[in-house]
Amino acid sequence: MAFGMNAFRIDASTGSKRRSLDKAWLEAWIARKETLERQWTEPRHYTELRDETMQVRTDLKLVALIWAVVAATQAFAAGDPARGEAQVAACSACHGQDGATGLDPTYPNLAGQNEAYLTGQLRMIQSNERNIALMAGQLTGKSDQDLQDLAAYYAALPAKLSQAQGDDEQIARAEKIYRGGIASKGVAACAACHSPKGNGNAPAGFPAISGQSSAYTIAQLTAYREGLRTSDEAFGGMMRGVAQGLTDGEIAALADYLQGLN
Repeated sequence: MAFGMNAFRIDASTGSKRRSLDKAWLEAWIARKETLERQWTEPRHYTELRDETMQVRTDLKLVALIWAVVAATQAFAAGDPARGEAQVAACSACHGQDGATGLDPTYPNLAGQNEAYLTGQLRMIQSNERNIALMAGQLTGKSDQDLQDLAAYYAALPAKLSQAQGDDEQIARAEKIYRGGIASKGVAACAACHSPKGNGNAPAGFPAISGQSSAYTIAQLTAYREGLRTSDEAFGGMMRGVAQGLTDGEIAALADYLQGLN
């Protein structure tokens, strides 16, 4: 069972954002965990009880991490899409005029991606914290405001919709992982951070992942699993931890499912 992101409330007041965790919701999860642990003394199928307990514990750990990230997220000055548009000529050569028609299927769709995530990734690429050979030099000389303006421009573009190509069995398998995780391997539900429809969580800086090409998603999940992508350091290596529990087949199924999720 996966938790819902509506456990978080975001209130706007005088231009600032206040983030709070739904106390009643969290208490219900803790109570469920305690109930499951008591049931270990009762007759019940061991595997079923073990898996359910592991999933609750995994989700609670993820709740704590998300809460810490959201609470620590600092507001940044909003970018200007108009100023960003004036800078995208070089970007369009690879990502397309619409930000969603890449020159290669392993290039990400940027259109509709949330501004906080894009800004963070651009900063990491510029500092070489996230090393992407094809991006080398593209951001040299740009100010932080320039990066925010670029992020704002792409965030304002309409996101691309696509379709999954797998059969019903493959899609159902991927949906089960996306929405419920894999308790036996400690894989948390993807929907917990990226939302049921794959729209992400903008205040926390978690990216939208729906509509991305399957080739891009496969490449990124594999890179996380193999430790080649480490841009999740601020989130405690969360993506690497999740990806380590996924096989090539599970990654491929998830990537195809996400391509058509909307």
